[in-house]
Amino acid sequence: MQNISPEQLYQTIGKNVAKYRKEKGLSQLDLSMQMGYKSVSVVSGAEICYSGKHFNLEQLLKISQILKIQLCDFFKDEDLSS
Repeated sequence: MQNISPEQLYQTIGKNVAKYRKEKGLSQLDLSMQMGYKSVSVVSGAEICYSGKHFNLEQLLKISQILKIQLCDFFKDEDLSS
């Protein structure tokens, strides 16, 4: 991986979580509930890095299992503007 800041990494992860979640047809609430949360605040905040929020490793592991994707897919730095 190139030289990026932690904030840039968190933004990439958040965008990828949102991308894969949408591809699987899950809302933020659906994903949150399957992760064991009762509101969307964790998922919604971390997807856009709101106020410094980001996913931790345990959350990423749960999300990868729920979405049935590889954990490493969250770290791919692709053009996600589409």
